[in-house]
Amino acid sequence: MKATVKVIGASGQISLGKEFAGRQVLVEEAGPGVWTVRTATVVPDNERWLHTPQVSEALSRAMEWAAAHPAQPTDLAAIKTRLRNEKTGKPAGHRGESRSRSKQSRVSKKLVHT
Repeated sequence: MKATVKVIGASGQISLGKEFAGRQVLVEEAGPGVWTVRTATVVPDNERWLHTPQVSEALSRAMEWAAAHPAQPTDLAAIKTRLRNEKTGKPAGHRGESRSRSKQSRVSKKLVHT
């Protein structure tokens, strides 16, 4: 253990060094004139639930899933058609969906020919 001599200033403060600037610390008074100073991370009460074993495990599973399933572009037209069909109670193979597909096909052909 490294020991250093510090002088407590007139305002009651000591400097621990720039490497600890901005850090939170626990100051424990073991007895009169005896203090233990330890760096610490304080967790707000309303965020404590994030550090429970169940949430930590669920977060780990979610991170693994995200790593195994990279993001892909979303076909918003297909989603809109599916939602419209679900709202009206029409089956998935309804004419409106095939119209959307044929429009996509025409767009694809146009892109290939240009």
